[in-house]
Amino acid sequence: MQKETYLDEFKSAEKKAFTLRDAAWIAFVILSTLYAWTQYGHMDGYEIAILIGTAISLIWLGRFWPSMQTVTVVSGLMTALALWTYHNHGNAITANETAFFLRFLVSSQSAIMWMNTLFVLATVTYFIALYNKSDFTYKTAAFMVWAASTFGLVGMFVRWRESYLINTDYGHIPVSSLYEVFILFVVMTALMYLYYEQRYKTRALGGFVMLVISAAVGFILWYTFDKEAHVIQPLVPALQSYWMKIHVPANFVGYGAFSIAAMIGIAYLITEKSLKKNPESSFAARMPSLELMDDVMYKTISLGFAFFTIATVLGAMWAAEAWGGYWSWDPKETWALIVWLNYAAWLHIRMSKGWRGAAMSWWAFIGLLITTFAFLGVNMFLSGLHSYGEL
Repeated sequence: MQKETYLDEFKSAEKKAFTLRDAAWIAFVILSTLYAWTQYGHMDGYEIAILIGTAISLIWLGRFWPSMQTVTVVSGLMTALALWTYHNHGNAITANETAFFLRFLVSSQSAIMWMNTLFVLATVTYFIALYNKSDFTYKTAAFMVWAASTFGLVGMFVRWRESYLINTDYGHIPVSSLYEVFILFVVMTALMYLYYEQRYKTRALGGFVMLVISAAVGFILWYTFDKEAHVIQPLVPALQSYWMKIHVPANFVGYGAFSIAAMIGIAYLITEKSLKKNPESSFAARMPSLELMDDVMYKTISLGFAFFTIATVLGAMWAAEAWGGYWSWDPKETWALIVWLNYAAWLHIRMSKGWRGAAMSWWAFIGLLITTFAFLGVNMFLSGLHSYGEL
């Protein structure tokens, strides 16, 4: 199989012919950015810089991956419907009770519940497709993931606006609470998986990746119904910073990529064991080749490590501004370092020693356990400066 690096993929994207669709995409992003700037003119210089940087990144991402154009436009239009409904009703509580589409489709909580349902259904459908090798079933599962991701984006965008409608002092980007970042996690992980599925034809891995997403959905549902975590609360002072808008998303690109790699590792181990028992295994015949799974696992960890490194640096800069020091050996910081060292070692061994296969798959799975503790376990069992998301 021909190996292709991310740099090769980026270069191939740059060589694509510029189309009318690309022009329309750029116009859509620019107009949306201008609308956001005019509607939320209270943004400071840092927030304007983040807005411009996001627009540029989105334009490039849409060129690199055209499917992202579709999901962005659809989620943007659905969000616009919700905002228009809120604007016409004037009162958020009244609108949620009386407006049909808002109540059952595009309010933040409705959209997030649709997201949860579709992700669970997609998990089941992917495994059914793997069992019966049905192209139609695979396409149905992928459509469910696209739809769930779209609803997740809508839920986050509308929740952002709802936080201001409830109380302007409550207004914040929805990446601050444990509930909100779990939604961010499942959406980012799903979108990254969909890219790899399209790029490398790895749809047989869909059920495995959706398992980790469904586990996160289970947490979201428990956290919603048992703890009422979906209720919008004001930010604690330490989180009222522009750093949060870039540090948290970068972190969760890393978490999502590490999760995908771990589940691919599980699929690799099962497929390898199946082949050892029977070289003509029907299960193994349905799965991507071991070489392809190993390569995609390597690429996802490389991507996750890059973004996790950026997030760690940004976090240190935020800490210096908030607490007067770049590093304090807070439990969250310590475990972030452990995660970083783990994947740095994984990549080093892979590139310098050429390790492949089962050992690296086990390592990727253990890495997910370490990452999960750093993400969730620290909040549950340890306390420190980062104790904002206790259960």
